[in-house]
Amino acid sequence: MPIETKVSSVGGRLSEAAESLGAEVVAVPVRSGPAAPDAEIASLLPFTLDELLTLHGAKGEPGEVVSTPVRVGGRVLELLLYGVGEAAPGDLRKAGAALARRGRGRTTMAAGVPSGDLAAFVEGALLASYTFTIGQPPKKAPLGALAVLTEAGPEADAAAVGRGTAVARTAALARDLANTPASEKGPSWLAERAAEIAAEAGLAVRVRGEKELAEGGFGGLIAVGAGSPRPPRLIELSYRPEGAERHIVLVGKGITFDSGGLSLKPNDNMKTMKTDMAGGGVVIAVMGALRALGVRARVTGLIAAAENMPSGSSMRPGDVITHFGGTTSEVLNTDAEGRLVLADALAYADAELDPDVVVDVATLTGAAKVALGLRTGALFANDDALATALEAAGAAAGEPLWRLPMVEDYRQAIESDVADVANIERRGFGGGSIMAALFLREFVGDRTWAHLDVAGPGRATADDAEITKGATGFGARLLLNWLAAPA
Repeated sequence: MPIETKVSSVGGRLSEAAESLGAEVVAVPVRSGPAAPDAEIASLLPFTLDELLTLHGAKGEPGEVVSTPVRVGGRVLELLLYGVGEAAPGDLRKAGAALARRGRGRTTMAAGVPSGDLAAFVEGALLASYTFTIGQPPKKAPLGALAVLTEAGPEADAAAVGRGTAVARTAALARDLANTPASEKGPSWLAERAAEIAAEAGLAVRVRGEKELAEGGFGGLIAVGAGSPRPPRLIELSYRPEGAERHIVLVGKGITFDSGGLSLKPNDNMKTMKTDMAGGGVVIAVMGALRALGVRARVTGLIAAAENMPSGSSMRPGDVITHFGGTTSEVLNTDAEGRLVLADALAYADAELDPDVVVDVATLTGAAKVALGLRTGALFANDDALATALEAAGAAAGEPLWRLPMVEDYRQAIESDVADVANIERRGFGGGSIMAALFLREFVGDRTWAHLDVAGPGRATADDAEITKGATGFGARLLLNWLAAPA
């Protein structure tokens, strides 16, 4: 669902803006300490802001909110003193999210924002306003409009507001795609949605259906999709700006539902599997934002889409798959299917697209979730500079990555007696996320490559700062940050 909250930049004094906009809520930032801000609206109170902060024991921490009524122009409004910490980007993102949540059910809020990363503040506010419902409105409507005031003035703020809005809407689109139930969302649905987004964003699109995949040798996609009546698709989106000096390929796992296949998951483990295409959703959403954000690199997005279901035609443990390009893999567990479809897309990118850099993103292994929890993505890379750049982009975007090693001694654990490689480790080494990365590495050739395993942060069990329960869109903001950075 599109984010309904609208953000705009305005000038003047906070009380004047609140009165002219008919705002029901006004908000004043408080830095760590706290030190009471020099806010003109304080003159309208029968007590000082210091006294109010002391009464509530406020510390100016990001996300902290203190409330009091204030009379402005003959109307009683709610005044919020909200903590911004040191006003670092992460602090402002969390502060914006707290204000947006506090503003639910209200029409308009006017908020002073301290000097800093206004785009991060806007991202936080909009992402916290995100809701996904089907057939009914949310229990409490999101904040209708947020007017922001800074010392820089509305003209200087407009670009930051625009960027923050574009990034937030990209992440929201990735959330929408992942949150859509699998009853509606098969591989062809995902391809149709990608084509619509491509048309809106001026991208070229090519979708390979089952016949073309079989004829082209995409054995991983064909095998994983064999058990479903909804056949697989390989979605290819192309962005080619003039003067591009490098070519980046993004690859997303697009398993629209993962039952585990014949290696069937327990029922509880299936309940979130409509989001097993979260990586593919991120790639689609990012591709749709490139032109608007002025990304200068050529970018190709590949989404390997299939539904992994059990039936008489499903792939079986012990089957051998021939992937695009001829590498073979032995299927030891049909629930390790994501790497099988990614292998086709990675091999195709290497052989046919001649990229400078390849980055794949996938909800791939429970092992990554166990290792790093629900807020940090696992990063594997064969190039230190690429890893460093992605880590920096993630930190700046509020989507942190932690680099894990591809242990060479573990490679023997995915050796197969009958194929080039096995799809899971077979010698009791453990390290499931490392084994998956080693498997994928077999298909990237000599390309500069990184693999993002977002099985943990790709889904959330509760609202937290800018994250909302359900699909998080993790990876969209960090990839946009990385792609928009100077080469």
